[in-house]
Amino acid sequence: MIDAVIIISFILAGAGTGFHGVDLLPLQTLAEINSQGLRWVMLGVGSFLGLIIGLIAQGTYRRLEVKVRSMPVETLLSRAVGLVVGLLLANLMLAPLFLLPIPDDFSFFKPLTAIMVSIIFAYTGMTVSDTHGRALMRLVNPNNIETSLIAEGTLTPATSKVLDTSCVIDGRIETLMHTGFLEGQLLVPQFVIQELQMIADSSNDQKRVRGRRGLDILNSLRSEYGDRIKIHPADYDDIPTVDAKLVKLAQEINGTLVTNDYNLNKVANFSQVEVLNINDLAQALRPTYLPGDFLNLKVLKEGKEQTQGVGYLEDGTMVVIEDGRTFVGKQLRVVVTSALQTSAGRMIFAKTEATANV
Repeated sequence: MIDAVIIISFILAGAGTGFHGVDLLPLQTLAEINSQGLRWVMLGVGSFLGLIIGLIAQGTYRRLEVKVRSMPVETLLSRAVGLVVGLLLANLMLAPLFLLPIPDDFSFFKPLTAIMVSIIFAYTGMTVSDTHGRALMRLVNPNNIETSLIAEGTLTPATSKVLDTSCVIDGRIETLMHTGFLEGQLLVPQFVIQELQMIADSSNDQKRVRGRRGLDILNSLRSEYGDRIKIHPADYDDIPTVDAKLVKLAQEINGTLVTNDYNLNKVANFSQVEVLNINDLAQALRPTYLPGDFLNLKVLKEGKEQTQGVGYLEDGTMVVIEDGRTFVGKQLRVVVTSALQTSAGRMIFAKTEATANV
């Protein structure tokens, strides 16, 4: 609608200028020509020029609109304040100018100077606001310390977290929320809920249990944390897979993707989307055992070698115990000798306390 208004306004302005511009010709010239016919010709020429200028103005307006929409809110506010301050200073400086006695032949000097000074001061105010935006933001609301800190980059707001299907079904997201380490708002896209519902309605018993578990976890989070858990209505009919939709949504809202899917993590990183991988967090939180550290664990089974026994830590880490075969089924205190990180996980090698003291 605004595009049509801009173009039609310029067409009407051009037509009016062309039609009435004929009156500016000398009277002798008007008497020698068909002034009425010339008016209609100039009306057509003015309309055509108005259309061209209107299209240029409409394109410029759209480019400016896109630039303003993509501009951060704090930058937009600081520039607006800078513009207002610049115009106020320009008007204060121009006030004495209009009191000066100027001859009628130079009467155009006052409005011309006013326009030029206003443009210069307005541009200067906007430019200064880019450098000193935090001070201008304090002028808008001096009591809002948080806004000032955000404007100067000292404090940044927590990004929204987008949950994927595997993360919800996994269930550890609920524990993370309880600990308070996860900040910001949690967004559950509508297409993730639909996928959970499809899994819960599956004919496969295991899938059905997983889907229902995911829906139960979402209900539990919603009842406990209220407005922090939001259902995002976005959907992308032209994108076939849920993973691709998650990456697209995180890009659009500049959010953080929470997942435990290795492949989705790689795709999101390639798409320059920030990712919180729960598996990486769990791996980072595993305690580090150095040679000489003591462990208490139960020897559960025999190892591959003739004298080895195998036990497991609470996080699932395998511990291979030298001379531990005779202690299968018993609680044992062992000494760590070395640790090995493999593609399948971490493995710790240890000796019984009696063997280590020998």
